[in-house]
Amino acid sequence: MKRGRLPLTALRSFEAAGRLSSFTAASEELFVSQAAISRQIRQLETMLGKPLFDRHHRSVTLTDTGQSLLAVLTSSFDMIGGVIDGIVATPARGRVKVSCEPAFASSWLGPNLPDFHRRHPDVDVLIESDMRLIAFRANEADLAIRYGKSDETWPRTQAHRLTGVEMTPVLSPDLLRAGPPIQTPEDILKYPLLHEDDRALWRAWFSAAGLPSLDVPPGPYFTDSALVQQSALRGSGVGLADTRHAADDIAAGRLVRPFDLAIAYGAYHLVARNFSRLSPAAALFAAWLEGRIGWTETISAV
Repeated sequence: MKRGRLPLTALRSFEAAGRLSSFTAASEELFVSQAAISRQIRQLETMLGKPLFDRHHRSVTLTDTGQSLLAVLTSSFDMIGGVIDGIVATPARGRVKVSCEPAFASSWLGPNLPDFHRRHPDVDVLIESDMRLIAFRANEADLAIRYGKSDETWPRTQAHRLTGVEMTPVLSPDLLRAGPPIQTPEDILKYPLLHEDDRALWRAWFSAAGLPSLDVPPGPYFTDSALVQQSALRGSGVGLADTRHAADDIAAGRLVRPFDLAIAYGAYHLVARNFSRLSPAAALFAAWLEGRIGWTETISAV
């Protein structure tokens, strides 16, 4: 087809609907009505003579033809957006945008960022504290720091393992003084338990402590380990915290670690669309981050 006849508006509507698997989400992203999205896709299907979606009662799925077209369009739009961003918004200073999970951002990245700025004063770092997955599209982060069980958690990206996560029980000294003593792992049940997402993590810890069949009681549930640690600091109960993130509070006596037992529970990873295509500023940050974590692990082990 000649370029002058390409139905660009319809192609953009189809790409958004196919990528998001939703006409409604596409309409919200493109700031048009759902009816307009549906109409443009119907016109595109009529022009092609083939359906692009299988339409169900409350959902849509791509046909084989739709999947083939979507792959080309998404890649093309991403490249176009990247080139335009580079032309329009090339900053005078280096700049890197990093999406980071809240727990890692507050407990490790924030305290260590001054070292990066001392080494690279001409690079601005923007930290976005966010747990959502990102697609590394235009105006999104250059890099992401995410927790996961493996480096294959994020499809269509590349991931470098940064550091393992080890979880251990912690509680405030005031709560411990006011309550019964904790002499055995089972004594922890005399206190409220603080949970991250569900009870699986506590079950894993009690199993490692020799109590695999223990009935773990419910308690407050939090979506992030940083919230669990903050709740433990306030004396709300006993939580499982990453030994790295809780190290300063334990050393300062703000948290008590009743047992040395810690269980391995996944790792933090540095995630990018393609590490070989990072901007100079993002590449500097990635190299610093991996080196800095290795250095702090060496120091803490001494």
